[in-house]
Amino acid sequence: MMGKQHYLFRAALAATIAGAATARAQVADTVVVTSVTVVAADTQRIDPDAMAALKRMGDYLRTLNAFQVKADVTTENVGNDGQKLQMLSSVDMIAKRPDRLRVEVVNSRQPRTFYYDGKDFTLWAPRLNYYASVPAPATTRELIDKLEDKFNIEIPFVDLFKFGTPQANTDKITDATDIGPAVVNGITTEQYAFRQPGVDWQVWIQAGEFPLPLRLVITTTDDDSRPQHETQYTWNLAPSYTEKAFAFVPSPNDKKITFAEVGAPTVAMKKRGEDKK
Repeated sequence: MMGKQHYLFRAALAATIAGAATARAQVADTVVVTSVTVVAADTQRIDPDAMAALKRMGDYLRTLNAFQVKADVTTENVGNDGQKLQMLSSVDMIAKRPDRLRVEVVNSRQPRTFYYDGKDFTLWAPRLNYYASVPAPATTRELIDKLEDKFNIEIPFVDLFKFGTPQANTDKITDATDIGPAVVNGITTEQYAFRQPGVDWQVWIQAGEFPLPLRLVITTTDDDSRPQHETQYTWNLAPSYTEKAFAFVPSPNDKKITFAEVGAPTVAMKKRGEDKK
């Protein structure tokens, strides 16, 4: 997923990684994470418990027929001079398997809402009053693939649908460590740290019979500035909704445009009012 034009974030977990792992130097490195010292070996370090926890989380997410997840998201953007600027967003997703999805992204620059009702997919930009729609496949899983492959569009929180599937590419993980217990928003979790070529990431998984991801931190390591993406989730496993929530109804002020397909020539968008000159 690295390199795609994300509407919310640039890095996603395993699907961002391609290629084999780079051989490590024969030196032991010391990494300090939340006051716990972890010694990284000179060969691949894979903690079976950490990998098992990741699988258990993915398997559990696959069992959720309907859910709502809200999140506070912080993304670091790096300027040409190396200065880091943080972008803050809030995200609200409602999903019903196999064919309903709505995601609202609220921020000061690019608010977006994604609609999927099992028949059509629509992306709406409320500040600009533009929207684009395409016929959609029969399942959310197929929709995700179509949007990524054909339009270079990635649904926010796409990893929640890929955990526990072959698309998670967990075979690319070179380090997996169980850091230990931690508390996120008053909930007991277990913190895990993983490394893959080009990215380090941590996930805090709720302890007990509901192994939900409650916090995620991704660090891009193949960029010298090492920008981070942080997400803190709040889950509702019994959401209230109607079918209207998943269907887009344009207002009289909304203008329809079309998605640019991958590889198609692009045309710069005119500024508002320019076409009236």
